[in-house]
Amino acid sequence: MITTSAFRAAWWLRGPHLQTIYPSLLRRRRHPELKRERLELPDGDFVDLDWTQNDGSALVLVLHGLEGSLESHYTGGILDALVATGYRAVLMYFRGCSGAPNRLARSYHSGDTADLQTVIAHLAGRLDPKPLAVIGYSLGGNVLLKALGETAGMDPVRTAVAVSVPFDLARAAWRLQQGFSRIYQRYLLNKLRRSYRAKLPTHAMPVSPERLDALDSFRLFDNEVTAPLHGFRDVDDYYGRSSSRQYLRTITTPTLILHAADDPFVPVDAIPTGGELGPGVTLELSRRGGHVGFVGGGLPFRAHYWLETRICAHMREYL
Repeated sequence: MITTSAFRAAWWLRGPHLQTIYPSLLRRRRHPELKRERLELPDGDFVDLDWTQNDGSALVLVLHGLEGSLESHYTGGILDALVATGYRAVLMYFRGCSGAPNRLARSYHSGDTADLQTVIAHLAGRLDPKPLAVIGYSLGGNVLLKALGETAGMDPVRTAVAVSVPFDLARAAWRLQQGFSRIYQRYLLNKLRRSYRAKLPTHAMPVSPERLDALDSFRLFDNEVTAPLHGFRDVDDYYGRSSSRQYLRTITTPTLILHAADDPFVPVDAIPTGGELGPGVTLELSRRGGHVGFVGGGLPFRAHYWLETRICAHMREYL
């Protein structure tokens, strides 16, 4: 089902790029008290989990976006909002994103659902009778939707929310090569290159430092780095197998997708149609909002971060 969002962009942040950039640059970073847990993985690697220190009526797992962390503007905000709503929350860092390099040459990618499944199985043993929900942003939303579609009903997840998802990775890679969106591509590729270079002294990697600098698009980087490191034939194999759009129709877990038609990471033709959505899925579409922006507010620099309000309202319906 596709519905129209009630979100209204702040009049002083009307464009998609202002919606995307403002919170990234100007939002104050704050979060509740956290305690870190390191979870060992079956292949000898690890992921880190940051737990809020409150008790709560439910547990909510949060997945960040590409090269995201606790420093991402949305992570601390949603952790604060979840605690204020009466839930306990845990932030899962994808491999290598917690401030400590992961042990293997490989790291994470947009279709890597195995680590999420491992974390959910780990959390299931600590829930007691409490329900579990999952929120995923951008890349984390793609991973979440793919996992939900792969397993149809993903026990013990009661509900899920995915925000600003790059449903079709090939089309998203194309979009990030157009116009001003190339700024986001450059920023994210620079972060990926830094993570890659940190592994060069200790791991055999698929491209040299000199070649790395020439990989100036996601398509090139994913073809020569992401695909070979994670067992894909090439970039088309990676994008084809990892895009969440094809998995939506089999999702039965109650799932809310929040997306803006003006998302500068995702072309309009990559947004799923109603016929592609499974029985558990509601796609709530807004005209504006940018990429993980959705900033409202009537006064300049008095921003209201609508995503947290909407997500917590959805959680109260199911938890």
